[in-house]
Amino acid sequence: MDPGFTAEQDGIRRTLRELLHKRCGPEELRAALDTPRGHDPALWTALAEQLGLPGLALPETYGGVGCPVTDLALAAEETGRALAPTPLLATSVLAAPLILALGTDAQRADLLPPISDGALTAALAVPAPALATALALTGPRDGDWSGGGRAGGIQARRVQGVWRLYGEAAQVLDGHSAGALVVAAHTGGFVRSRTLLFVVAGDAVGLVRTRQTALDATRPQARVQLRDVRADLLGSEEEAAAAVPQALTHAGDFAAAFLACEAVGAADRALERTVEYLGRREQFGRAIGSFQAVQHRLADVYVQVQAARSAAYYAAWATGGQGGPADRGGIDRHRERVGGLALAQALEALRRAAAEGIQLHGGIGFTWEHEAHLFFKRAAGDELLFGPVHRLRAHAAEEARLFERTEVAV
Repeated sequence: MDPGFTAEQDGIRRTLRELLHKRCGPEELRAALDTPRGHDPALWTALAEQLGLPGLALPETYGGVGCPVTDLALAAEETGRALAPTPLLATSVLAAPLILALGTDAQRADLLPPISDGALTAALAVPAPALATALALTGPRDGDWSGGGRAGGIQARRVQGVWRLYGEAAQVLDGHSAGALVVAAHTGGFVRSRTLLFVVAGDAVGLVRTRQTALDATRPQARVQLRDVRADLLGSEEEAAAAVPQALTHAGDFAAAFLACEAVGAADRALERTVEYLGRREQFGRAIGSFQAVQHRLADVYVQVQAARSAAYYAAWATGGQGGPADRGGIDRHRERVGGLALAQALEALRRAAAEGIQLHGGIGFTWEHEAHLFFKRAAGDELLFGPVHRLRAHAAEEARLFERTEVAV
């Protein structure tokens, strides 16, 4: 593993930070959260036109930049610093890789070019609270997590050669504004029970979408109701049943690496803001930051953030190639452990940095309007969606067979 960044990666991160500094300050952030979409379309357009961010990890054949997914994960550190409210996670991290992995040539040609240029956003609709399960982050996909029988969720049936979906999914990231939905649905009945993925147009007849109130407003969520909605199977039926679990696992590992880098960026910014404040605020005639007890607390947070950054970078490298295990065909064996553990460590670091920031800001930090609360909500919201932390670690231990008893030859 080469711990350094390439010139191209440095350029992407630098340009992205400059753009977000200009276009996504605290005031712009809060204004975007109050819009119906929950993000600033102008910022999303700028990210697409100036950086090609939505299609950064998509092949040039489909209008993308053709960079490794490592570059997109590393760019997430900058979007995390700004808590940028964009559909990047839902579109380019969760939905687009599934379309690329499973879609037919016609589906890829139809959906990926507009995703690459920012004209189309997409979302992954999975019955709540099964997102972490579907992505194989917190446990195996045992049971009918997508629905089935009387379990609710989303059902799929074929009527006169046309697939129809009915059911409901909640906590769908950017599901209220996405132009296309990748929907996980159960089909086959009891005997041939299986989960398939379908593509549903955002304006499909019978599709009802309602934005939900989320703990973390920077991650807009929606309740998606499918009332006998026409859908297209993602990929071919002959290959879909076997390919869907593997595709979801790969998407989950990349999403974990992406989220880990994003959480590290947010934690770093939360710590940075706290240090800046403690250098200005005076008590008993001296800056608060000069007290040794305060410095010890900040040092502990700094060490935790740096350790999380190392884990996140390794997860990005291992997931995205450039000589990592993905390039050598060895990623399947330990994919979940790398991404899940990095995400657990990053979320803990963000939670610690945000909590210390709120407390060390004193009375002003405890006001609900202070920016420090946005970082704390990001940590709590991500853990609710993709964790919790102890389950991420427990699943990694199970995958590694850490606690299995083995016989040792003497």
